[in-house]
Amino acid sequence: MARWSAADIPDLTGRTAVVTGANSGLGWQTALELARHGATVTMACRDGEKGADALNRLRAEAPDADATVRILDLADLTSVQSFADDLTGSQPKIDVLVNNAGVMAVPYRETVDGFEAQFATNHLGHFALTGRLLPALLAEPNSRVVTVSSTAAAFGRLDFDDLQSKHRYLRWPAYSQSKLANQLFAYELARRAEAAGTTLISVAAHPGYAATNLQTAAPVSEGNRVRAELMRITNLVFAQSDVDGALPQLYAATAPDVATGEYLGPDSWFGQRGHPTRVTPPRQARSTEAAQRLWAVSEELTGVVYEFA
Repeated sequence: MARWSAADIPDLTGRTAVVTGANSGLGWQTALELARHGATVTMACRDGEKGADALNRLRAEAPDADATVRILDLADLTSVQSFADDLTGSQPKIDVLVNNAGVMAVPYRETVDGFEAQFATNHLGHFALTGRLLPALLAEPNSRVVTVSSTAAAFGRLDFDDLQSKHRYLRWPAYSQSKLANQLFAYELARRAEAAGTTLISVAAHPGYAATNLQTAAPVSEGNRVRAELMRITNLVFAQSDVDGALPQLYAATAPDVATGEYLGPDSWFGQRGHPTRVTPPRQARSTEAAQRLWAVSEELTGVVYEFA
């Protein structure tokens, strides 16, 4: 794994991949490299216009790419179901699902389903999507689900009495909770898939500190120009590029030696930048009790029940 780069991605011809949040940042870089190496890529994007622009940019970088855009709003469970039904209707087998999309530290708001936006988008939407795509994933041997978390998960705590932050909302703790949920989901999926005798591989990855529009989206949406400029400058000084930030999830999605239940992230600067390596999940992400409880709650909230048969 030493100094692994996108050049080390194997030939993916004949393989299919789905990447959420593929119109920018880590998602776009992930979709680009998967397509560049031969995969048929579905770019799942919330905004059709931005998705079309992203596809044009991808084809400019990789003219032979086999990629398409489909609309997916992870904050809307109806959109998740429509996306999954439409995709599997034309593509009954999926090799790789990269649960990449997310929002970070946004002001409190509820989704159309009545859930807090960060928990809904970052966790519940991906839980529902993965469950609805599960038959297509199980139709391919050794398929992979890569769920993108964050070092912020180390500060996360699941408040099962107020998962939707209706009583008290603090944007950063809510974000950390959602990223902890990502890890708990990835590891519980690995355990359940293995217990069911399937070959599905479920892993988590994090980008370290990578410069994307994730850092500036919230202040821009609030009209806070000072905070947005501060985040932009901080990115320039401290962050690695989105190209490098995408490497751990690309490794997780493509490297032949990846095992289910692993966690991939950067190897230096206290895990904030560098080349992909295996890292240790935070203590709270290793709780099987919390993972099982979160799984049960997620099935109840989304109405999606996983069937591994």
